Amino acid sequence: MRFGTIKPNNNLILIIFAKQNLGMQFKNPEILWGLLLLIIPILVHLFQLRRFKKTPFTNVKMLQKVVASSRKSKSIKKLLLLCTRLLLFTAIIIAFAQPFFANKTALLKKETVIYIDNSFSMQAKKGNVSLLEKTIQTLLKEAPSNQKLSLFTNNTIYRNNTLKEIQSNLLKLPFSSNQLTLNEITLKANTLFSNTYDTQKNLVLISDFQTTNNSNHKTDSISKIEKHYIKVKSSENINISIDSLYVDKNMGDNLELKVILSNYGGVENIPLSVYNNEKLIAKLATDFNGDKITSVAFTVPNNKEILGKITLNDSGLDYDNQFYFSINKKEKINVLVIGLDTNYLSRIYTEDEFNFESTSINKLNYSVLASQNLIVLNELEQIPSVLQQALITFSQNGGSIVVIPNNNAQKNNYNAVLSNFGIVISNKTTNNQEITTINFDHPLYTSVFDKKVTNFQYPKANQSFEIKSKLPSILSYANGTSFLTGKKGIYMFTSPLSGNFSNFKNSPLIVPTFYKMGVESLQQEDLYSSLGTNEVIDVAITLPKDEILKITKENIEFIPQQQPFLNKVTLTFNGQPSEDGVYSIKNKNETLKYISFNYPRTESNLTYYNLKQLNATSKNNSITDLFEALEKDNSINELWKWFVILALLFALIEIGIQKYLK
Repeated sequence: MRFGTIKPNNNLILIIFAKQNLGMQFKNPEILWGLLLLIIPILVHLFQLRRFKKTPFTNVKMLQKVVASSRKSKSIKKLLLLCTRLLLFTAIIIAFAQPFFANKTALLKKETVIYIDNSFSMQAKKGNVSLLEKTIQTLLKEAPSNQKLSLFTNNTIYRNNTLKEIQSNLLKLPFSSNQLTLNEITLKANTLFSNTYDTQKNLVLISDFQTTNNSNHKTDSISKIEKHYIKVKSSENINISIDSLYVDKNMGDNLELKVILSNYGGVENIPLSVYNNEKLIAKLATDFNGDKITSVAFTVPNNKEILGKITLNDSGLDYDNQFYFSINKKEKINVLVIGLDTNYLSRIYTEDEFNFESTSINKLNYSVLASQNLIVLNELEQIPSVLQQALITFSQNGGSIVVIPNNNAQKNNYNAVLSNFGIVISNKTTNNQEITTINFDHPLYTSVFDKKVTNFQYPKANQSFEIKSKLPSILSYANGTSFLTGKKGIYMFTSPLSGNFSNFKNSPLIVPTFYKMGVESLQQEDLYSSLGTNEVIDVAITLPKDEILKITKENIEFIPQQQPFLNKVTLTFNGQPSEDGVYSIKNKNETLKYISFNYPRTESNLTYYNLKQLNATSKNNSITDLFEALEKDNSINELWKWFVILALLFALIEIGIQKYLK
């Protein structure tokens, strides 16, 4: 038996006891000093003064025999009484010291933080309810309802509340598209714990521990937290997901769209429904034939407004059973060619997608520059100073410029403009060179090539300008110098394209190169975007000062980041919106176009971590088992009642000795 001084609020002493694996401990050990008082009855017993009473007897021999017998019996009786009283007072003193047995952590102050995974993968079913609903119901039933704790999910935090106080919020907890990694969970939990060192910090993490592309389950650097992992499992591990959608064929009046679906242990075929707004426009049948991925195609009218939604019904996750897309009437892109009159550009920029105009430098109407999206300087010998300033302003307002130099271009004159874009013309060469290198990773050629082409007929140029620029090369000669360089907003060829200077205009590359330059000058919206991405689109509108565009869907409305230019407004969706669907882009009450968002499909793949791969204090498959174990670890077995009973027992023994032992 060991003891020391413990006061109810003295945390330091509690830690000293808790860090030692002690046996019996005392709540009020200072009372045990009272045991020293037991020496008093012992001393009294040893040195007490005896008084003798004279008793006359007729027979002295008889008297001596009685006296000897009485002294012996009285000595035994008094010794028994002394032991009984010592044990009685010892039991009383120990009872007031309040002895108990407890584990080494039971005396520490506890801090509990609970993480509940409410990502979409928790939509998997456990019986007739989702894993999230089952988790919350079990937690409210098994965890202490009146104990203060902190609780957080992927998108909400509740600090220092009891489960009873936040019960209604937990029962209505929505699913979140955000999925935290294990390190992020631990770091976030650490902000909810106090900075005191004398507490036991318990992090209870309840999740299905899904493995996704962004999962990071490395060991965290915070070692003072006791981590308890609870893995919840669904009844069936099946799911069918609508993964993506793209335009497969442009058939003039119609577009053929192809839907990609994934199957994770689900059925072999499932019907799909395609809606335009609320109107059913197609019913599709899918057949996986034992494969994990399949596709199915359907057609929609081309260049007509479509507010699309594709749906399926399976017993797996719900969030990936619908897919939104939108098709707007295409806004024509304004292209102006200044300089040499060439037919090949007019054949690329057709009137179904572009408003094409070509003019000589002498007939240029400077007032139309601001309304253009793309300006092509086609082999001008020199660029007038007025046009130089207009081009700089045009670029600052979001316009795109393509420069095709003239063979007799005045270097200093060109550099007055090009230096503003990080391009400087140095020398002119007359070597006959092949254009052999294509930068397939450049954004200009995104989705242009199905694979990297290596065996095509190389175009040539016999005269070119050497340039100095930090802009990326798009097409290069065999010696590594640039034939076409630039990025979105500014592109420059280093050789004339007319006459015998180059045969590039006869190359298959000329159409996708100039077409993509024109298309990206006005950023059109795709069929859909993924939530959480930094989506950028342009709206061809001139807004009056102080007016803004709004994004709306039913009862949702927000203002995205936007930058107005003279002929367009650029919208940037940085983390907005947070809910999938088809949204309207509005100027006041006028709907300009539509844009669709879908949740990323990262959680549709139903693969999970084995808890053996992770480091934790405890690993469980049951919320009930964990909280029973924590309660057992924190339990204190108080013994003072037993010592009170012992004291009463010794008191009865003393009475019995007094009464019956003669």
